Amino acid sequence: MFLEAALSRLIKIGTLTVTFPDGSTRIFGTGSEPRAAMKIKTARAKRRLLLNPALGLGEAYMDGEVEPGSGDLYDMVDLLALNMMEGGSHPFEKLMEKVRWLRRNLDQLNFAKRSKRNVAHHYDLDARLYSLTLDDDRQYSCAYFPVGDETLEEAQLKKKRHIASKLMLDRPGLEVLDIGCGWGGMALYLAKEFGARVTGLTLSEEQLLAAKARAKDAGLDHMVTFELLDYRSWTRPVDRIVSVGMFEHVGINHYKTFFDKIRSVLKEDGVALIHAIGRADGPGSTNPWIAKYIFPGGYSPAVSEVLSVVEKSGLWTTDIEILRLHYARTLEQWRDRFTKNRSTLAELYDERFCRMFEFYLVGSELAFRRMGHMNWQLQLTKNVSALPLARDYMVDIERARAAIAEQGKAQPIEVASVRVRRDLTLHDERKSRQQGQSGSETSQNL
Repeated sequence: MFLEAALSRLIKIGTLTVTFPDGSTRIFGTGSEPRAAMKIKTARAKRRLLLNPALGLGEAYMDGEVEPGSGDLYDMVDLLALNMMEGGSHPFEKLMEKVRWLRRNLDQLNFAKRSKRNVAHHYDLDARLYSLTLDDDRQYSCAYFPVGDETLEEAQLKKKRHIASKLMLDRPGLEVLDIGCGWGGMALYLAKEFGARVTGLTLSEEQLLAAKARAKDAGLDHMVTFELLDYRSWTRPVDRIVSVGMFEHVGINHYKTFFDKIRSVLKEDGVALIHAIGRADGPGSTNPWIAKYIFPGGYSPAVSEVLSVVEKSGLWTTDIEILRLHYARTLEQWRDRFTKNRSTLAELYDERFCRMFEFYLVGSELAFRRMGHMNWQLQLTKNVSALPLARDYMVDIERARAAIAEQGKAQPIEVASVRVRRDLTLHDERKSRQQGQSGSETSQNL
């Protein structure tokens, strides 16, 4: 009776047909499209859905106690997400959200040991899971779909190229720090295509071994190194810093530490690019099922939460870009590959694990389609004149690199906007020296 009342309050758009454990069926909503069906098999599942639906739905699905009645998991979760975002309410979910808000500082106390344990929970899984789900380069972050019909491999390559353009690697030999390097794809790309010398940091022992092997196989181990090291322990100055899909694991209590570290190790004319998942509707809390089973200690921040810290760090925010729906497309393609390889993965793990990962991919995709999630890219510098005055250089570099790739050869690039930036820098340096000399002469006359 109580769950039926909660569903009546929640479903205001479309139609949800629910089959209960006693075999009875009830229809909630308007009777119109979109439609989905849910089969609740046990009394325990009913209690889970009533008392803590954000956690209980995923757990009940993992345990086989809730299933789509018709259609598939995506249809069922999509209808629920659509109603939650359009004003439908669940009597206990608002209360649980307040509890999560009060706990979020405690949940995200990601000190070094806890951070390593959190990373191992998700990233030290069997490598075959990721090789069968991700692209060939194992890019486990939002791809870039500027046209919209790219393959996963094409979109991930364009993501790397897009980020590289914002780093402005305008000469070979620049020292780059890759914080949260994953399986090394970004580091290897920057070394091969731009002649950068890259150090990748990871807390995953499995990723470390794979990244080192990839660098050796590619003949790039003299230019790219990987270390099992927390970013807080890095001390050597670098020309560029890149971090893709790692900031979500920093924790709100450690944002100041993160950006203070970037400022302290970035050279005076250095550039940093941070790429992360965010939320468009302001600060919030992590979904409890995701926090428990997928990314413990993780949180996707609103841009406002990040900029308020950056403003106090002494860094310049030189560019912000919001990527809408790009991650939804990425997750859709991951989900398709996971589904095609599901039987193989079920033999590798078990059915419960497959249900968990399936629910994670579906829920994450819908977070970007329905629930205000997006990706942000934040470009930072220490020096106000470290970059050209307009962002045209990003497009110039990106297009030049794409043209070179089509010709099948890698070579250094020189674009007009980068030359302008160098000319401005030289002008500023000459002007500074002249002012210094003039000041010296004046003091002597006095």
